[in-house]
Amino acid sequence: MAEPQSIAVDQVVFRDDLYPRIEHSVVTVQKYAEDLDVLPPIEINQNRELIDGKHRLLAHQKNKAETIRVVVTQTKSDAELLELAIARNATHGLQLSTGDKKKMATRLYNATIDRKERLALKGRLAAILSVTPAMLDSWLSRSEKDMKDAAKDEAFALWLSCHTQDEIAEAVGWPRKTIMDWLGSFGENPEIGESAKTSESPITLTREQVAASEHATDFTVPIYNVWKQQEKTSGSSHFGNSEVRWLDNLLYLYTQPFDVVLDPFAGGGSTIDLCRKRFRRYMVSDRAPIVERETQIRKHDLTTGPLKPPQWKDVKLVYLDPPYWKQAENQYSTDATDLANMPLDQFNAALAGIITGYAKKVSDAYIALIIQPTQWKAPERQFTDHVGDMLRLVGLPVDMRYSAPYEPQQCNAQMVEWAKAQKRCLVLTRELIIWRVK
Repeated sequence: MAEPQSIAVDQVVFRDDLYPRIEHSVVTVQKYAEDLDVLPPIEINQNRELIDGKHRLLAHQKNKAETIRVVVTQTKSDAELLELAIARNATHGLQLSTGDKKKMATRLYNATIDRKERLALKGRLAAILSVTPAMLDSWLSRSEKDMKDAAKDEAFALWLSCHTQDEIAEAVGWPRKTIMDWLGSFGENPEIGESAKTSESPITLTREQVAASEHATDFTVPIYNVWKQQEKTSGSSHFGNSEVRWLDNLLYLYTQPFDVVLDPFAGGGSTIDLCRKRFRRYMVSDRAPIVERETQIRKHDLTTGPLKPPQWKDVKLVYLDPPYWKQAENQYSTDATDLANMPLDQFNAALAGIITGYAKKVSDAYIALIIQPTQWKAPERQFTDHVGDMLRLVGLPVDMRYSAPYEPQQCNAQMVEWAKAQKRCLVLTRELIIWRVK
């Protein structure tokens, strides 16, 4: 292998059609981004196309690094590049799942036309992927059906994320009529191939079975309107991430499987992961999507108008977790049009406008806002009641209000001493307001 060299990060070419990992790990990217200097170089070919190191590349992009260390390996064809990429990913780093191995083996096998080359390839693939020849044969003997199942898997995932039929057809490479037939069955019977029956896929058999099993495990049914939790659920880190269990409660209380959930303040993308788990369709956006999820989170600034789903009638929950005014000042950007950087009157008007804007679009749905009063970062530490302001400005009927208090540990010693000296109580409250739109 050649000696490492440095090139500009933006010169690295990533081709998802020539990369074996189906999905990358957001948590791994964030871990790698903590210390780029200790990461080994990525591997590229002479055309600067990535062979190995997607997580390392994303970590550099996340940190806005200008250069990245690379080693160059010459390749003669796309098939050779893909085979090398499979070999590298199968032996080190975040290991390929069985589903990854199966899809990559099928893709490479189908890209090889010559019979002798196929026989030689099968021998190499079994060794590269550390699978038995019998298992490899079982995968490849059904390659045509598997390719269709893989396309249906991808179509279902895109349907869950509220892509249009034309977008799905273009992405999976199947005719629009076929996509329409598949989509017509997903709502009633989302069975989409053999991989749907494995533990690696969350997709089960029928709407009734999904409804019976959803929220059945790893979930405590909310009985009271005080939602207190001592430790934050683990997952991707992001400044504005709220507790995912609060959203899980909202999905349980206000939606059904295959309803559409809108989240225009997507943050770290936890809504995506939870909606996939709970069989909710989702459409998420952010004014500045994080780099490791920029293909999943749409870029959209709410101050220019609402995020628009394909069909408003399918939207049953709008989940709003906006910046909490001065508490998030300059955390996302220094842009004056950022909600966190606005004067209070402008912030109130903009946030109320977002809420009422969605209320005009949806019907038989709920709008949920989670927000905390501002105190410590407010001018003169003045308690600023965003909940009261929104209730006054929005004027919609309130279905319920939930309290999700913080733990006292969030207050440091300086804050505690100030509270004692000023005879003031520190704010630990955080509320969810649920408006019903009929």
